[in-house]
Amino acid sequence: MPDHPKSCSNADTVDLAAPSLPEAYRSVAVPAGRVGWQRFLAFMGPGYMVSVGYMDPGNWATDIAGGSRFGYTLLAVILLSNLMAILLQALSVRLGIATGLDLAQACRARYPKVLAITLWIACELAIVACDLAEVIGTAIALQLLFGIPLIVGAMITALDAFLVLLLMNRGFRFLEAFVIALLVLIAGCFIVQIVAAAPPVAAVLRGFLPSSEIVTNREALYVAIGIIGATVMPHNLYLHSSVVQTRAYPKTREGRRDAIRWATIDSTLALVLALCVNAAILIVAAATFHDTGHTNVSEIGDAFRLLSPLLGIAIASTLFALALLASGLNSTVTATLAGQIVMEGFVQWRMPAWARRLVTRGLAIVPVVIVTALYGEHGTAHLLVLSQVILSMQLPFAVIPLAQFVSDRRLMGCFVIGRWTKLLTWAVASLIVVLNGKLLVDMMAT
Repeated sequence: MPDHPKSCSNADTVDLAAPSLPEAYRSVAVPAGRVGWQRFLAFMGPGYMVSVGYMDPGNWATDIAGGSRFGYTLLAVILLSNLMAILLQALSVRLGIATGLDLAQACRARYPKVLAITLWIACELAIVACDLAEVIGTAIALQLLFGIPLIVGAMITALDAFLVLLLMNRGFRFLEAFVIALLVLIAGCFIVQIVAAAPPVAAVLRGFLPSSEIVTNREALYVAIGIIGATVMPHNLYLHSSVVQTRAYPKTREGRRDAIRWATIDSTLALVLALCVNAAILIVAAATFHDTGHTNVSEIGDAFRLLSPLLGIAIASTLFALALLASGLNSTVTATLAGQIVMEGFVQWRMPAWARRLVTRGLAIVPVVIVTALYGEHGTAHLLVLSQVILSMQLPFAVIPLAQFVSDRRLMGCFVIGRWTKLLTWAVASLIVVLNGKLLVDMMAT
């Protein structure tokens, strides 16, 4: 994404009442004149917070369903969606650092009020859908590990508002360290499982190559779009453009360029980790279930019960549930921050983090409790996959504004994206719109 220094002075400025995420704004020092790895460590963190959304409980449902039904075929979708995510999150970094605006603030500043409110509502729906997946995933993990009923587990998840409050009070770096520690735990759990599953390497490599079955098979397309919705999450674009501004980089052209470079490296490495975890979930499901004839395993509970017997390792199921719980806790932190950012950015409403969390979590708990009471565990599994499809439907409402802003020389100045990056960005946005349109047509035809 080349810069255009001659136009640097032409960037528009927007006067905002408060910076994005004001309690953490520029709170992390960036050492001046240090060697590269020290500067990288200073910028390390936001990318991993964003990567949490790419391996949350919603990913588990879609990856398990995809692996058990279609083997390794949908690995190509996971790869594609992660490559899309790397590009889009890099653009979010560029927008936040170059302009000092997060994506929500940019929408409020550049769009008519009616359109900005519409985008805010779409983003709030995406956050509730994401939170729905977290409630279900955490409740299932509590049930699997401790035998807590799903409805009770769903109610317990409301308490995570206080976890977020505790972490925020300790400082933003502490919050990042907590997130990274849980990510390491999740990765460790899946390393053990994938080694035990011993998948055929040739079949795995073939799975990363696109197949026509993904588009021609309606069920495969439904799961594939669910994977895209679970991977490229709309609220992450708002979140990333804000949390990169927690670094106290010099607000000069060179300072911003340096910050964009290190923050993009941080983001890319974190999303490669997310790619590995997502691929591992699907590979374990394919090797353990699909290859042994268990092609209808689409529920996390079924996967938990079958993992240990099929892999022959008693601890496999426990590690699976432990990683799921860590995933749910991690997603709680980032969803809370994203909710605060979009509310303040779009409509300048500010409420305490715990209150915001309780409202969002309450909206997610209600449907989980109702569906669980009426249909049991099987109903929540379908609700989990549906939440990811809903997320995918919201993607255009975040991707298109982002693509428009980073392509606007008046806003970005010397940090406007180059021609080829612009073409690639709009190609990704168009692909998302086309896939969502096809899914809607297929759903209406059924």
